[in-house]
Amino acid sequence: MALIIPVRGFDPVIGRDTFLAENATIVGDVVIGDECSVWFNTVLRGDVNSIRIGNRVNIQDGSVLHTLYEKSVIEIADDVSIGHNVTLHGCKIERLALIGMGAIVMDHAVVGEGALVAAGSVVLSGTKIGPGEMWGGAPARFIKPVDPEQAKELNRKIASNYLMYSRWYSEPRDGEVSNS
Repeated sequence: MALIIPVRGFDPVIGRDTFLAENATIVGDVVIGDECSVWFNTVLRGDVNSIRIGNRVNIQDGSVLHTLYEKSVIEIADDVSIGHNVTLHGCKIERLALIGMGAIVMDHAVVGEGALVAAGSVVLSGTKIGPGEMWGGAPARFIKPVDPEQAKELNRKIASNYLMYSRWYSEPRDGEVSNS
């Protein structure tokens, strides 16, 4: 079972049909929407400020989400995919965006609707990535516009796949009987 820790009077709130890997850590002022998945070795640390996560968001293995005390929060809209080993620190990710593996997105950065941040990128504090833009590099720079329909299709497919994967973990194992 995931480690869920209340801090400073804040209890994490977990939406319905949300999968939390058994070694995920959810701390403090964190609200997670419905049909999300938080994967292995992921840490959502809402101890110093709030983390708000929409519906159908997948936060993949080894990712870390944190904020600045009294200065930044994390907001993630619906249908967002956060790749493996991503660091999000006090930023806003709008709906249908994709953050590639190993990327870092810093305080007060905004990743627009349907935008893509390439794997390994470093999005500096205060950066504004427009809707449907692909950014990459360290520091991240604009690469090209992304076809909005392709981005929407890709991100919905990833979100749907991760919802399917998460359900594998609630299936009975050989010899077990389901309680549902």
